[in-house]
Amino acid sequence: MVEVRWLTGAEQDVWRAYVVAGLRLRHRLHRELSEAHDVSLVDYELLVVLQMQDGRRMRMSDLAAQLGSTKSRLSHQVARMEAAGLLRRLPDPEDKRGVIAELAPAGEALLTSAAPTHVHGVRRHLIDLMSPEEQRVIGTVFSRVLEHLTALPN
Repeated sequence: MVEVRWLTGAEQDVWRAYVVAGLRLRHRLHRELSEAHDVSLVDYELLVVLQMQDGRRMRMSDLAAQLGSTKSRLSHQVARMEAAGLLRRLPDPEDKRGVIAELAPAGEALLTSAAPTHVHGVRRHLIDLMSPEEQRVIGTVFSRVLEHLTALPN
């Protein structure tokens, strides 16, 4: 049996601050995007990932992995967004079983209008609350966490 290394009081404080602040930050960013542009944060993030790809398209399985989503949940989200005209699904020419999600012009237009709201929120509720040195530390820490989690088997 593996011995549990319980968190110290200080470590517990760090963990709880991260969890609660992260949830509240995402909730605030979601609310600002929803109220101003009628788009959820998770839909906005999906559109951003597609916009960053060559050809503005990506295999659904890769998109799910990039977003930390399940294939089933992503499929429902993409179907809803496709019905709204924000993206389209295409067969993958390299894999008959695969599907590609592609950013549609309406999705591109939504990103263009919503990006300033999102960036303002990120800056106001996170970036501007930190010194440049704190930003570097946070970037280093979460890059390390991302690298660690990416290397783990699914």
